[in-house]
Parts: sequence; C-alpha cells; structure tokens
Amino acid sequence: MVDLSPEAAKIPHDASDYDRLTALIGTVSAYIEYYHGGSVKLTGFDGKVATVELGGACLGCPLSPGTLEGWVKGTIKPFFPDIEIVAQQPE
Repeated sequence: MVDLSPEAAKIPHDASDYDRLTALIGTVSAYIEYYHGGSVKLTGFDGKVATVELGGACLGCPLSPGTLEGWVKGTIKPFFPDIEIVAQQPE
C-alpha cells in the first residue's frame, strides 16, 4: 500500500489555500512516484492559476500531458474549483 502523503491529514481546516494545494499535490505526487516513477511539485499559485513542475519519469514522457490533465488537474479541480488553469512549468 502507498503512503499517500500523511502531511495532508495534518493540514488544519483553516490552512491557507496554498498550504492545502501543496498537500494535495503532494498526495498526487506520492501516487505518481510510486506507480510511475515520476513526480509533481507546486511551483506557483495565484488563486486562479496553479503552476506545477513534473519530474522524474515524467520528463520527456509523451504521456505527461495526460498526467497533467488527468491526474493533476483532475484531482485539483474538485477541491479548488476557482482554479482556472493548471499549467506545467516549462522544462
């Protein structure tokens, strides 16, 4: 079984959106690292745009746009509906 970011369980309900988003992306990254050898990290957030950096096996992978759209954005949007754009930081 994968340890999906125990830090997320420690985030207080009154935590900032940045801290909550960082914890959520950490959970997604734990899954991606364990099952695919890649990683994702939050590099920017202004309330409407979240910028992430894909790493590990995701670098240069032709499926990384699907990872960004499906796993990262697909996980973020239900918890942060005000985020309009989830973008990958250029490699």
